[in-house]
Amino acid sequence: MTQTLQSEKFRITSIPFRSTDFVIFTGVPLAKRSYRINSGKYSVSVRTKLESLPAEPAVGQHWIIEGKRKVSQHDINGFKIDQHTYDAPTSIECCLPETGEQLIQFIANEPDFKGIGESKARALWDALGKDFHDIARKDTEDSRKRLREHLTEDSIDSLFKGYEKYKNLRDFNWMSKHKIPASVQQKLIKYHGEKSLKQLRRNPYLLMTFGMSFKATDDLAQTIFECMPNNENRLSAALEWVLVEDIKRGNTYTPQKNVRRHLIKLLGDTTLADNALKVGYDKAQYLLNRETGNYHQSATLLMESVIAKRLIKLAQRANLLNDCANEAYSIALSELPYELTERQQQAVTTCLDNDVACITGGAGTGKTTVLRTALQAFHELKYQIHAIALSGRAAMRLHESIGFETSTIAAFLRNEPIEPTHETPFQLVVIDEASMIDVPTMYRLVNHIHPLVRIIFTGDPDQLPPIGCGKVLSDIVESGIIKNTTLDIVKRQENSTGIPEYSKLINTGVVPVSLSAGNIVFHETDERDIIKCCSNLFAQSTSNTRVMAPTRKLVADINAEIQKKCNKDGSMLQFMMHGESYYQNLRKGDEILFTQNNYQLGFQNGSLGTLISVDFNKEKKIYGQVKLDTGEIIDITDQVLDCIELGYAITLHKAQGSQFPRIIVVLKNGLITDRSWLYTAITRAESEVHLVGKSSDFKVITETISNSNKRNSYLGEMLRI
Repeated sequence: MTQTLQSEKFRITSIPFRSTDFVIFTGVPLAKRSYRINSGKYSVSVRTKLESLPAEPAVGQHWIIEGKRKVSQHDINGFKIDQHTYDAPTSIECCLPETGEQLIQFIANEPDFKGIGESKARALWDALGKDFHDIARKDTEDSRKRLREHLTEDSIDSLFKGYEKYKNLRDFNWMSKHKIPASVQQKLIKYHGEKSLKQLRRNPYLLMTFGMSFKATDDLAQTIFECMPNNENRLSAALEWVLVEDIKRGNTYTPQKNVRRHLIKLLGDTTLADNALKVGYDKAQYLLNRETGNYHQSATLLMESVIAKRLIKLAQRANLLNDCANEAYSIALSELPYELTERQQQAVTTCLDNDVACITGGAGTGKTTVLRTALQAFHELKYQIHAIALSGRAAMRLHESIGFETSTIAAFLRNEPIEPTHETPFQLVVIDEASMIDVPTMYRLVNHIHPLVRIIFTGDPDQLPPIGCGKVLSDIVESGIIKNTTLDIVKRQENSTGIPEYSKLINTGVVPVSLSAGNIVFHETDERDIIKCCSNLFAQSTSNTRVMAPTRKLVADINAEIQKKCNKDGSMLQFMMHGESYYQNLRKGDEILFTQNNYQLGFQNGSLGTLISVDFNKEKKIYGQVKLDTGEIIDITDQVLDCIELGYAITLHKAQGSQFPRIIVVLKNGLITDRSWLYTAITRAESEVHLVGKSSDFKVITETISNSNKRNSYLGEMLRI
């Protein structure tokens, strides 16, 4: 078997395999000279992702393929036939047959040209000749008039519809010749059309907006499009890349020295770096704060400005605790089975007294108790309450805690904007786990909420920072502009567990004198043995334990090991695809994590449950059932299969907003793990914590300042101004 980089053209004769992701199609060559071995022609076989193709493969289509070719020889009825196989080719194009018999057969056999058989296709070609393509590509009255001589109106509609599918082939071919990745081609054609392609021809650096890195785009622009190093589009793109990369690191602005340093590294020249700053200024890519020397990307600064203006306006509406509010508060208090602490009472009255307020505090300090009481009072005051959280699981836990309907922020933003109406003049939005809200999300929220709608933030500023840029809750609290009540008496865990004191030490960057204390047990473990140790610990108490790990790779490895140790004999989940039976590595009795939201089917991203059945119902196409930890039963269908994975171990972001009786925390020094990560992980436990890793890593993680505190964010300053 040999493997070389080749290019060839062929006609599809069969499609032996097609799934939701991959397709395999085979065909015969269309080269001028036949390639024969012992009188046998060679065949072409292609295996690739569907998303990389410019059109859906169909028998009769012509394709041009380029990539590494494997040549193998097969004996078929005495003939030795070569097969050319391309696996994930570097370039693949679909083209319409341009002339004669091949075009006739293509139209007659292609399902997109419904109602046009071989005789009609042949009559069209004989009558129109080379004008056929121009006529079929333009749905005009003149074109229809010529086609009516041979086709019915339905067939004419079918012809134009069929050609619509292939109208972009020339654009795809142009992009392929210019080495533009297939995934980018798909996005350009599907969402942006011909206008974007015209702009792309003038400015190839626009490819960065479709996910390409500056380096990949720059290499292509200089080698294929022949852009010069001092091209203004290049300089502007380099600056954009530097600013956006810093936003990805969580910052909303970048110090001047950092911008210039990164530009020099990217462009390899100080003069070009200075010119890039000038070009960016002329194009208003950024605003320079001359007092601080910081560069603000225009879009991010706009979002922070809008958020600040809304919050300041809400903060100015205070002293709202009137007789009606006091009466509602008294009713809410009377329904509690216990008394609130003085600080908790203060938190409730602060929410009732202000149009915007915060309830903050560590895990277990009673934030949800205060929130439930405040919301009961607002309910008595006839407020319509919208309680939202970032993750599905956090929204579910919020609902369990407060008793009101909740949703994820994504679902909330998909619904109609919130504004007072004649029927519901009073509206309140509650944002739980607000420490996870980034600037773009908060910007969308304030634009979705009428200025008269009240807001309550709840969360712990010391927990995990947002994945996106900014640190909204921290900035709000630190600004002092918005009324905030910090709860500091731990109610969730009994003090005898040692968890409250231990987590407070971590939060202040202090390494506990004893790494094992109370119900917290430290397991000194070499990195090579972490997975095995977690598995052994999990096996000691499988019904109430969850593992927290910093990376998805580590989560996957731990899940596999726990399944092997605790549930290796469970029956595997079986499903059908294209009439054949397959198995997914999920077993009856496994802990399951849902990774997507599907409100119609009853689960959310972060929902946890147990695989209770793997019985296949062929008629209903149900492969089994998952019982959620809320007690609901989810049928596993084709739609659900892509949304579930093992859930013995999860990342900390999936656990945010949740608690578990017993947790195992994986300690591994890295970019993700800092004292905020460790503090948040420990406070997910109700009664027992197991820390697995090296004490040296524990020390580094605890003493590493939280990533959120390292972030450059301008929202707090705008609030203070």
